[in-house]
Amino acid sequence: NVMLTRLTSPARGRTRAIPPASAVPAAIVSKRNSFEMAKSGRTGPMPRKPTQKSADSAPFWREKTLEELSTREWESLCDGCGRCCLVKLIDEDTNEIHYTDIGCKLFDAEKCACKDYKNRREKVPDCIRLTPHQVRTLPWLPPTCGYRLVAEGKDLKWWHPLVSGRPETVHEAGISVRGRVGAIEGKIRQRDYVDRIVDWPNGAPRPRKPRA
Repeated sequence: NVMLTRLTSPARGRTRAIPPASAVPAAIVSKRNSFEMAKSGRTGPMPRKPTQKSADSAPFWREKTLEELSTREWESLCDGCGRCCLVKLIDEDTNEIHYTDIGCKLFDAEKCACKDYKNRREKVPDCIRLTPHQVRTLPWLPPTCGYRLVAEGKDLKWWHPLVSGRPETVHEAGISVRGRVGAIEGKIRQRDYVDRIVDWPNGAPRPRKPRA
C-alpha cells in the first residue's frame, strides 16, 4: 500500500505528490517541486539556435533564446494545454514521476485555464512563474510544452496558437486535457491519488493536421 503526502508535510510514505501548476498564459508552475527530484540531464543554458534571417523576419521563438523574450512573447509560448496543471506523483525510492488525471483546485477543466488567475497566489501561495532555468531543469514538463520545445531548439507544432492563429487548435489536435480530467484536487482523498495515475500527459502524440 502506498501512502501519499504533501511535499510540505513530513514524509510518511514512499510516494509524494507534486501538485499541479496553473494553466494560464502567464506560464505558472508550482513551487512544490522543491524536493530533490530526478535529474533532467540538462544543466546550464541551452545552445542558442541559429537564426533564420530572411526578407520576412522569422518568428520570435526561432530567433531568440528564452532569456531574450519579452514578457508578452514569454506568456504567449504557453499553448493552454493544461497538462502542467495535473497533479504529479514522485516515487521517493526511484524518483520516477507519474502524472495523474487530477486537476489543480483552481483549474477549469473545460476552459483549460485558472479560475482565479489574479488571486492565485493568495489561494495557492506556492504558485510561481516559470523561469528559463526551470524550463531546462524540470523533468516533468510535457514534451509538447512550447517552452520545452523552444528550450530544446525545436520549432512549435502546427496546433500551437502562435502558429495556427487560433487557441482552439490545441484542443482540436487532442493535445489539451479538455475532457480528460477525472478529478479535482481537494475533492478526492490523497490516498486515492495513486489510482488516478495515467500515461498520456507525458506522451508525445502525433496528431494529424486537419484538412483545410
